[in-house]
Amino acid sequence: MIGRRILVSLAAALPLLASCAPAEQGAGESSGTRRFLSIGTAPPGGAFFVVGGALAEVLNAYSDNDDWRFTAEATKGSKENLRRLIAGDLDLAISNAAITYFAVHGGADWGAPLDVRAVMTLAPNVAMFLTPADSGIRTVGDLAGERVVIGPAGAGFEDFLGPILEAHGLGFDDFTPLNAIQSAAVDMLADGSAVAAFLGGVIPTASVTQATTSQDIFFIPYDEDAMERLTEEYRFFRRITVPDGTYRGMEGDYSGLVVGAMHLVTAASVDEELIYEVTRTLYESQEQVIERHGVGRSITAENAPRDTGTPFHPGAERYYREIGIWPEAE
Repeated sequence: MIGRRILVSLAAALPLLASCAPAEQGAGESSGTRRFLSIGTAPPGGAFFVVGGALAEVLNAYSDNDDWRFTAEATKGSKENLRRLIAGDLDLAISNAAITYFAVHGGADWGAPLDVRAVMTLAPNVAMFLTPADSGIRTVGDLAGERVVIGPAGAGFEDFLGPILEAHGLGFDDFTPLNAIQSAAVDMLADGSAVAAFLGGVIPTASVTQATTSQDIFFIPYDEDAMERLTEEYRFFRRITVPDGTYRGMEGDYSGLVVGAMHLVTAASVDEELIYEVTRTLYESQEQVIERHGVGRSITAENAPRDTGTPFHPGAERYYREIGIWPEAE
């Protein structure tokens, strides 16, 4: 009888002992039955950070899976995100599609290709050269010999700006490249320390609005032949029209370039079921994403599975095929 009581007491104590057992937390690991997962974004103040927070909120609130908890993590941006995905420090990340393209193909300064996969194509990033209206600069070729802001140091803008310049017969050695964040670039246009700046993002872009409301700005047009070559050679480039009136000082529609959409990515090794569920939750919760950020308007049948040159993860592709929106090869 005494032995039986001991066995019963031990059986009752086992759940309590299990609940007291320590659990490590990390990217893709579980605490008890819950998985703590991270989404790499960019520094606070930019669109990536806010979008990452919105996606994490929706994934936590609207998934059928109660076993995960997503957190948006501030990072230095696309380049850091891609490397940390491969290292296993992040589970998902937001990146510029042009930067991801060169990472997975081993181009630019990446060295060996990174085994990264797309999950969902989000909002287009539209970039353009701006110059004060009285600068005398009227073409991309006129930038030769001038001081031009090309984006923040280490942000990866050169991955898509390099091909744009090359298509216009220029290289970084043909002018003086200046590094600055976009708000600082606007100030540099105003005080004359730069004659032009390469600015962009999701339309309307805050820095472009800031520049055009504080000074008279000329939107430097891209050469038609150059745009044709760029869109033929690189899948992350896409032509887009910025409607007249989007920014103060625009004279008619502006024929612009998508220089790499914002997209959600992961490592190829991440579990297929996890990525399937992430894709399904975000796609079927579009309205809830829109409530938190306008990027949700890009989660559409036409745009979400859009090919930007990075292969899709099998989990995402499976979901898109199931609902009949996967684009068949031409």
